[in-house]
Order: sequence, then C-alpha cells, then structure tokens
Amino acid sequence: MGSDPATLRIGNASGFYGDRFDALREMLTGGPLDVLTGDYLAELTMLILGRDRLKDPSRGYAKTFLRQLEDGLGLAVERGVRIVANAGGLNPAGLADAVRELADKVGVSVRVAHVEGDDLLARGGWGEGVLTANAYLGGGGIAACLRAGADVVVTGRVTDAALVSGAAQAHFGWRPEDLDQLAGAVVAGHVLECGTQATGGNYSFFGDHDLLRPGFPLAEIAADGSSVITKHPGTGGAVTTGTVTAQLLYETAGARYAGPDVTARLDTVRLTEDGPDRVRIDGVRGEAPPPTLKTGLTRLGGWRNEVTFVLTGLEVTAKAVLVRRQMEAAFDAAGNRPAEVRWTLARTDRDDADVQEEASALLRLVVRDADQDAVGRVVSGAAIELALASYPGFHVTAPPGKGTPYGVFEAVAVDAAEVPHRAVLADGTRIRISSQPPGKTRELERLPDPSLPAPLPVGATRRGPLGRVAGARSGDKGGSANVGVWARTDQAWRWLAHELTVERFRELLPETAGLPVDRHVLPNLRALNFVVDGLLGEGVAAQARFDPQAKGVGEWLRARHMDIPEVLW
Repeated sequence: MGSDPATLRIGNASGFYGDRFDALREMLTGGPLDVLTGDYLAELTMLILGRDRLKDPSRGYAKTFLRQLEDGLGLAVERGVRIVANAGGLNPAGLADAVRELADKVGVSVRVAHVEGDDLLARGGWGEGVLTANAYLGGGGIAACLRAGADVVVTGRVTDAALVSGAAQAHFGWRPEDLDQLAGAVVAGHVLECGTQATGGNYSFFGDHDLLRPGFPLAEIAADGSSVITKHPGTGGAVTTGTVTAQLLYETAGARYAGPDVTARLDTVRLTEDGPDRVRIDGVRGEAPPPTLKTGLTRLGGWRNEVTFVLTGLEVTAKAVLVRRQMEAAFDAAGNRPAEVRWTLARTDRDDADVQEEASALLRLVVRDADQDAVGRVVSGAAIELALASYPGFHVTAPPGKGTPYGVFEAVAVDAAEVPHRAVLADGTRIRISSQPPGKTRELERLPDPSLPAPLPVGATRRGPLGRVAGARSGDKGGSANVGVWARTDQAWRWLAHELTVERFRELLPETAGLPVDRHVLPNLRALNFVVDGLLGEGVAAQARFDPQAKGVGEWLRARHMDIPEVLW
C-alpha cells in the first residue's frame, strides 16, 4: 500500500458515531493517504446498536458510515486509499453487503472484506438481560483482509487502536513476535482514534491554537513502528507534544497499555517536535499480550427519570429543602417510591446578579427503578402538581416526561483462544486468526512506580488554580474514570510529581474521597494518571452522574486552587 513502501500514511475520519460527517471527504481530498480509518464504536454505542438489533436483526451497524461512502467511496478508489472502519458494530457482515450494494449503485468496483468473531452473545452464560457481548479483537483480521487485496474492511468490536496497527501490520509484514513495532503502531493508533482530540480538540490550553474547525489527524508510520503524528496542510487546530500527550493519557491507566496483539509500554514513549504540526513518537517497547481478551457486556439496567428544579434568588437552601420534602411525600403517598432517588444541588447562583440565570441554582432529581411505572407518572405528575404549590419562583428546566431506559456496561475477561477471530475475504474465504503463538502471552501486572524527579527547592508560593501549570484530560472506562495530568515544563513536573499525591487528589476532588484511587507515574510524558474506580457507577449508559463520561473531571481538577511555587507562575 502507498507509493513509498518505507512509510505508511494512515488518517482518521471519525472518533465516534456522530462525528463530523464531512471528515471522510476532507481527509480524502486534503492530502496524500494510504489508509483512512474510522472509529464508530463506544460502550454506549454498543448498547444503542443492541437495541437497534432487537427491532430489526438486519441492523446493528453504523448507518452514517454508508452515507459517508456515497460520496467518499469513489474518491477513495480514485486516490488509491483503502478504508478500514469498525462501523460494522454488531453486524459487520451486513455492513459489508451494504457497502457492496452501494458500490454497485455508484458504479465503483471495490473488494470488500470484513472481520468477525467478536460477537459472543450466542455463547450464553452472561446472565439475565444482556443485549451485547463483544470481545475486543486485535488487528490480525484487518491485516489478513488487506493482504488479500481488500479496498474496504469493516469490523465489529476491535480495539480502537487495531484499526491502525492492523493496517501497519499488513503493510510492513510484521509477525506476532514483532512486539516493539506493533506497540509503536498501537500507540499511534491510540493517538488517532479520537479524531480531532489529537489536533487540539478538548485541549486544556485551547487558547494557544485556532480551534474553529480542527483538522483530523494522520500518522506517518515507519517500518520500525515509530511514527510522526501530523495533519493535512491548511487544516485548523494544531499537533504539538501537548496535544499528543493529552490524547495518550485519555482513557488509559498504568504504564502497561494492554491489547490483544501486544502490551505497549507507555512509560517508554518519547515525543519530540519534528517541525510545525509534526510530533515524532519513538522508543515504544512492546511486551506479549495478556492471555485473555476484554469482553464488553451491555444490558438494560432499568428505567430512569429526571427533573431539574430552578431555584432563584434568596434562601436557595430552604427552597431546596421544601421541594425535596414535597416530592418525597408524594412518593410515599403514591406507595410506589422509586428504588433509587438522588438529589444534587448545584449552586450556580451568585449574589446580587444582573442576569436572572446567574441568580439561579439547579436542584436535580434523578430516579431509577426496574419498573417503568415507578419512575413515570409518580415522578412527573408529582413535579407538575407543585407548579402553584411550592417555593416562590417555581419552575423547571424542561417539562418532566415518561421514564426512559438506561443501560449497564460490564467488562469481563475471556480466554483469547476461545474467541473465533476470523477474516472474511472479498471472495468469501474465511481465515482463522491467532495473534500470538501458544505460550507467547504475559499476565498483566502493574509496574512499580519509577523514581520521582528531585523536588523543587522550598520557596515562596502563591495560591492559584492547578491549571496554571498543568494540563489534564479525563474520560471513562466502564464505571471507572481516568484523569491524566501533565506538566508543560521540567520545573513544573518536579513540583507536580511530589505535590499531586492520591491524598491531595482526593482533597481537591471530594467526590472521589471514598473511592479507590490509583496513581500511575509516567516521567517521559511528565504525567500522572489517576484511575478512580466506581466514580461513574455502572458506566455511561447508566447516566448515574452529572458528567456520566467524566469528560470534565480533568478540567474540574485544573480549576482547584493549590499553593503553587512562584517560580512556576
């Protein structure tokens, strides 16, 4: 693949199901590429696709991808770009057939292959109410499809990074034992997988760059697994060591980043500027993968409802107490109290406000129950009936409605040898994939933390937000949240590494005080990565928290005030 066999240019055109629709065309026309990838799957997406499949067994894939190909398929063929996407979701074979039908419709000749075997629902034994059960596959099936000449490869649930590492494996002919090369490609894939987050999107220091319309990223991968992260010329945003560091920390944990093909050692990653909007990644070491595959289970957890009361002006606390007592009394009177009732008061109000909204606080009621009736009329009716009978200025942000279903995500480990990873070639041939020879696996163990840098000399400090000297990026993995924090300078790192302990982290973020928190140290990135177990309850689909995917936890941490050495201001 590609005109220069020494370098493989892989782009990304989707970081989630619903990302910028025009990105596929932008990436195909913005500059040279060999492969274009698209990541459409997430924990919540699998639940959505599972519900789609219940309504119609022929569905279960990301339909947006097909609409993008109506315009993009001809461009890809014309430019010699192969497309690899996990848009197949729960039905990669169905999507492959749909792509073939589309190709005939638009008059383009393409070879379409797909990867299957991740869907383990029929295997059973998962417990009651499971909608989807999908193992996270590696890049071997993708590589087999591309080696056999596929122009388009669609997959089900593979790891996000496998879209890139599978393409690189095919291009360079890497074997399963080429662990360092595979690990380098996995790291590049992790940087690309979330699209514009690598080019300045969701970046702590967003004011440094023009983010009106950031371009999507691409990686120039070399035969040794090293890469350069960049973007097409003239596109918005920026690629810097900071933007790449932020994405490297996103949804990761310790120094060992485990995958089906290789465990990449994030503590060995080296980042260096390689020119404007170019960041080189090298030095990545790889270890044998664990003997098990992560398998994601989604199920319908029950029903939920939500009402947000607006409390304006004086005596906010007393108003909150009154409406809470009234709603609780209504539940008792109905004899059908929801199994779970949560109240949160957000003091968004301020004294003597010039704008009414700034004089208002928000009291949020969230209820959940296995019975839809317990969260329906009993909640919405009680809230509506208070309209003329509660605190002064009573109103809500939106009319309360019927209960809606919520989901639960759970990750379990399955023996990799029991997962039938298969590449289905364009001619229908099925190839069984084995990523590692027997015995070539390694149980995942936490690395001991490395030595910390010498602390800064004791000196004068000034009170201010942590974000003055550090960036952060946070995200979700099931019910856990990760918060990656990095320093922009060596001096700031010397302070951060010693000051931001687990104890201080809990003090700054009181919601984490009673939860397990693990701190991982990554000196090469001047970064700390905190994993908070249980912060998100049963995962994003359960919507148990105000910020159900922990997207803003890192920025909350940056906004907390600490005593910062004056030499860092």
